[in-house]
Amino acid sequence: IIEKRKMEQKKDIRKLSSVLRSVSKPGRYTGGEFGEVIKEKSNVKARFAFCFPDTYEIGMSNLGMRILYGLLNEQPDIWCERAFTPWVDMEEKLREYNIPLTTLESGDPLGEFDIVGFSLQYELCYTNVLNMLSLANIPLRAADRGEGTPIIIGGGPCTYNPEPLSDFFDCFAIGEGEELIIEFTRLYIEMKESGEYTRASFLRRAAATVGGIYVPSLYEVSYNADGTIREYAPACGAIPPRVRRRVVSDLDAAYFPRRLVMPYIETVHDRIMLEIARGCIRGCRFCQSGMVCRPMRERSPELLCGQARALFEATGYDEISLSSLSVSDYTRLPELTGRLLDWTDEHMVSLSLPSLRVDSFSVELMEKAASVRTSALTFAPEAGTQRLRDVINKNVTEEDILRAAKAAFGFGKTSVKLYFMQGLPTETLEDLDGIAAVARAVVGEYYRSPGRPKGRRPTVTVSVSNFIPKPFTPFQWEAQDSPELLREKQEYLKYKLGDRNIRYQYHDVGTSHVEAVLARGDRRLSAALELACQKGFHFDAWDEHFDYGRWLEVFECAGIDPSFYANREYQPDEVLPWDIIDAGVTKKFLWRERERAYQGKTTLNCRQSCSGCGANRLATGLCRPCGGASETD
Repeated sequence: IIEKRKMEQKKDIRKLSSVLRSVSKPGRYTGGEFGEVIKEKSNVKARFAFCFPDTYEIGMSNLGMRILYGLLNEQPDIWCERAFTPWVDMEEKLREYNIPLTTLESGDPLGEFDIVGFSLQYELCYTNVLNMLSLANIPLRAADRGEGTPIIIGGGPCTYNPEPLSDFFDCFAIGEGEELIIEFTRLYIEMKESGEYTRASFLRRAAATVGGIYVPSLYEVSYNADGTIREYAPACGAIPPRVRRRVVSDLDAAYFPRRLVMPYIETVHDRIMLEIARGCIRGCRFCQSGMVCRPMRERSPELLCGQARALFEATGYDEISLSSLSVSDYTRLPELTGRLLDWTDEHMVSLSLPSLRVDSFSVELMEKAASVRTSALTFAPEAGTQRLRDVINKNVTEEDILRAAKAAFGFGKTSVKLYFMQGLPTETLEDLDGIAAVARAVVGEYYRSPGRPKGRRPTVTVSVSNFIPKPFTPFQWEAQDSPELLREKQEYLKYKLGDRNIRYQYHDVGTSHVEAVLARGDRRLSAALELACQKGFHFDAWDEHFDYGRWLEVFECAGIDPSFYANREYQPDEVLPWDIIDAGVTKKFLWRERERAYQGKTTLNCRQSCSGCGANRLATGLCRPCGGASETD
């Protein structure tokens, strides 16, 4: 049997070698990059395939993948390898020649691994997840997998509502994965070596003993006559009634890679990404990341400079991007940028400072990032009027926006990009008019700026996305505007933004509608996702492959009413599909914030006053960095 399998594998390698000559960007599939990890199989006790459900160029730019790949491979008896969604031409060849999906390092099929993990970053990548399982000849549904198949685990932002994928995954990792994934894999090794391992016993033990592991098959869900959820019931007493998110308390002690796998082809982010902090102090009411990543934690400048220098020497990248939900909220930003500039200027390495808030943008920050190779700066007012900015708790004013634009134009910039949302709760036409007014005011600021380049016109790009109610936000109960209403608002804005200095970009309404369905759905959506996979859906996050009409057909065939999930206001006493997860912030806090939104009241940021969100239950002692008193104390 072993010899037969080796012969089949050699045939697959020869086929794959032939296939690579006929597809675009073969460097996506070859492996062999500088920095990849190769281990002797005889020394390995657990093989982990880390799968990113998008192209190689996107997956290789993901910081989470870089961290977990390095962390797992630091363990001498664990080998982590990589796999990505093959592009359309490569998928056709794999199916034509019946070649299973393999990892880059060893070239072994995914089905031969112990654990297969998926990074779930975006709802519209769900069809790629199922497509990868299909290409690997792994049964889609967890209930159909036998003892010889890998454990399928998912992690990432989408696991804060994992229910639409619950029939396809054996388990999910909830929260930050550095400590969790090692504990999970160590338990697998322990049970294999002791002879106690079966799929069912391992999953029960993991759910009971590894914090942050959610096993959907161990919870029964019942429904009311109106289709809403009645309750979640654990199948046995050993597992928790709710799964609590994992949090890494000390970022300075947390693992961070000091060497990277260097791609042969250009990726989305060919640069050093330096994670300076996790969490956010702001509390924007539409933002899931700002809620579920609490509390704010920072790395020290000394450690960050050492990490940046090590990565520069290991990679030769000429750009460092500071990574955080809000870079300008990092308390020691001047010290950090000063320390970095002490050596980056000498080596012609530029600093990129994304995620800057308009209320903290300054000429000083512009000077620190002056070497960044771009003429455009991006700001996110999110709403066009102060009333609506107060509703969403953005806590910025039009004066903040114009002051930031003035600083940018005075520094010689000619392009500014402004991010807004339409369809926000309580929105009126006056709020849409406000988007146009802000854009025109920014154009006017350019012509009033004495430092502007002479003879050049400004370009103000207004990018407007559609509001999507996300789990674990104060707006999780809200209904999304109907697709028809969202299109009407887009046409209205297009008319209002008629100015040669203003470019208008907007998101596809159908894409936003399907995203809302998957973001707020329950496990009954598994039938629709399985049908979509059978019909060949893939790369739905890519405009050229997304087909809204086909999605509506799939929902209809599966008996799913998309408006039930996307366009319905959930009730305050309703059991939500994601109530099985404890993300830290309490439901009581989120509802209180929703009420404040409808009253037009803002909430101070975490450094000014603790709002009593509940995140300190997960990381005691990390909240209230300024000693502020809670509004609820």
